[in-house]
Amino acid sequence: MTCKPHTVITRRTFSTGVTAAGLTAAAGPFNVLRAQGGALKVGVLLPRSGVQAGIGQDCQRGVEIAPGIFKDLGLPNLQIMNGDTESNPQIARAQAEKLINEGAQLLVGAFDSGQTTTIAQVAEQRGIPLVINIAAAPPITEQGYKFVFRNFPTAPMILGDAFANQKEIFAATGSAPKSAAFLHVNDTFGTAMQKGIGAVMPRFNMPYKIAETIAYDPRARDLSVEIAKAKATGADALLVVSRLNDAILLTRELVKQRWTPMAVLSMGPGWYEDQYLKTLGKLSDGPMSFVPWYDPNKKLSKQLEAVLAKAYPAINLNTNHIFTFEALLVAADAYKRAGSTDPKALADAIRKTNITDNVSIGPGIQFDAKGQNDKVKDAAIQNRDGKLVTLAPKAAANAKPDWPLKPYDKRG
Repeated sequence: MTCKPHTVITRRTFSTGVTAAGLTAAAGPFNVLRAQGGALKVGVLLPRSGVQAGIGQDCQRGVEIAPGIFKDLGLPNLQIMNGDTESNPQIARAQAEKLINEGAQLLVGAFDSGQTTTIAQVAEQRGIPLVINIAAAPPITEQGYKFVFRNFPTAPMILGDAFANQKEIFAATGSAPKSAAFLHVNDTFGTAMQKGIGAVMPRFNMPYKIAETIAYDPRARDLSVEIAKAKATGADALLVVSRLNDAILLTRELVKQRWTPMAVLSMGPGWYEDQYLKTLGKLSDGPMSFVPWYDPNKKLSKQLEAVLAKAYPAINLNTNHIFTFEALLVAADAYKRAGSTDPKALADAIRKTNITDNVSIGPGIQFDAKGQNDKVKDAAIQNRDGKLVTLAPKAAANAKPDWPLKPYDKRG
């Protein structure tokens, strides 16, 4: 399979680019997974513009590389209808309504917890299944919804695995920080993680204490004060929950203020994104991210890596691709078993999902009574020379930790 480099979708191109069934592959990779008569119409909602545009466009790659793999797996074709949330929860709601009105029979999205929350409300009200690709705020699957399914860990699940994987790394290196400054974005996800740390961390008897908690706006263009506050605590490590743009800003401030902590421990996106790696070069090496990830030893993971490498040679497989791909995998698998595009039949089929040939870490994809995959696990990964290696858990690891963080002023 080959994919042409994608074009950034804007509101204007979205409005004119989504059409009825009958689109062909020649219309471009952003439109159809080889739509044929009776193909399931899947509305994919992502932040293709706005502050989260880079990540939304990266998630889209998970859509683009799916067709050939689905064919190999004997799964049915999907017709993709694209929506741009513009990184805004209220626009996400409007776009969900728009896609449903235009015929979407199932929704996928939307990376951000705030945006996903509004889409989930629409999906439940309209009786259209929503398969969440990425969104960790716990309340989304605590509302008693019957049409909302999440194949992604909640914030407490992420934190629990993060602390367990950190302790595994500390044991392997024989070294651990005694204190950490905690910086986090003040959006829905960041706030959920901040609350989760207070609830989950005490159960793990971590070797470090939180010296200070510092919140900031993810749209901020200057984070010098935040880094100065963190540095002033004298903390050994920097614990972060951030996004892409602010991860770059934070790193530049670490360099500028000549502070290299023992470790940068990220519990969210940003620090492992390709744009982060490419923008910062050698300065991107070393941070560890404790995030939902893939098991590099699984057969389907290797296939997904190979297809992505062929389509985008300079792009590393990451969370955005993995969980967007798996959301579509859930949709295609349910459509095949339901034998129908009826939303209720699809929701019933999704509820009975049992996919063991998957990509993410854990035994596979199943959903509990709340619509949550409570068995999906996270990994500890590290940036190495523009690539990403898996450090923990041991069963999914392919490298050993590079510890501690190499001083920024000694990287050449």
